[in-house]
Amino acid sequence: MVTAYDYPSSVHVDHAGIDIALVGDSVAMVVHGQDTTLPVTLDDMLLHCKAASGVLGDRFWSVICPLAPMSKAPSSEDGRSSRVAAAKAISEAGIAVMGHVGLTPQAISVLGGFRPQGRNSARALLVLEHALAFQAAGCFALVLECLPSPVAAAITTALKIPTVGIGAGPLCSGQVLVYHDLLGMMQHPHYAKVTPKFCKKFANIGEIINSALEEYQREVTSEQDRAAHSPYRLENDQLEAFLVDLQKHGLHDAAEAASRASEQDLGRYSNSMFVQVQYLPNETRRQVY
Repeated sequence: MVTAYDYPSSVHVDHAGIDIALVGDSVAMVVHGQDTTLPVTLDDMLLHCKAASGVLGDRFWSVICPLAPMSKAPSSEDGRSSRVAAAKAISEAGIAVMGHVGLTPQAISVLGGFRPQGRNSARALLVLEHALAFQAAGCFALVLECLPSPVAAAITTALKIPTVGIGAGPLCSGQVLVYHDLLGMMQHPHYAKVTPKFCKKFANIGEIINSALEEYQREVTSEQDRAAHSPYRLENDQLEAFLVDLQKHGLHDAAEAASRASEQDLGRYSNSMFVQVQYLPNETRRQVY
């Protein structure tokens, strides 16, 4: 599973044969530049779902939205109960639900920040109980985030539904990473501070993007030859007619500029089908009028 928040990313995920495209609320951080996922709204998620889902066709895709105002939950236990209740209600309405245990970014105000979970026996058992509750609520699968590998392995074995790990070791049923993280897209120093420790970079796309943009900036500002990317031409008779029409309208400098551009095109394209049309001198201008 890989996140996809728009049409370009969903195209890449689809072409790679990824099983599940996840339109996740992590979009708040990697696309909208927020420090957490808390500011994302349901309307935000719907917009990104529309952008990402069009290309996916019959491929399974999933969306995770904030289902409860976890920042206002009085305790982590109450928060877990509300999420399980919400999952049960949605599942009973006929909508497939993927649960989420361990580090749940929507609940960081309760959890005390982005911290791994289940790091002692008591807390690990609480995560397992939470996972079993999600399964009983009708979830078809479960995301296990930021858990020690033995804890994730135990949960995966105890459940009858598949698990998808993210920073939870290799023994889950599947794995998920954020598109921008695994591609190494984000270059801003601030983003480096919030990039998860568990994320392996499979590429450094951000460096390639920076290099391409810098090259484009240098080429434009130095006025290098960009003729190969200016493919549109006027036929000979239309170019001549255009120059005459410009002069009829008193746009003599414009006519001269158009003529020079035509000459430059001819110089660049030795096999061009176009012939040179000289800029009309002052005497001809008077004759036109």
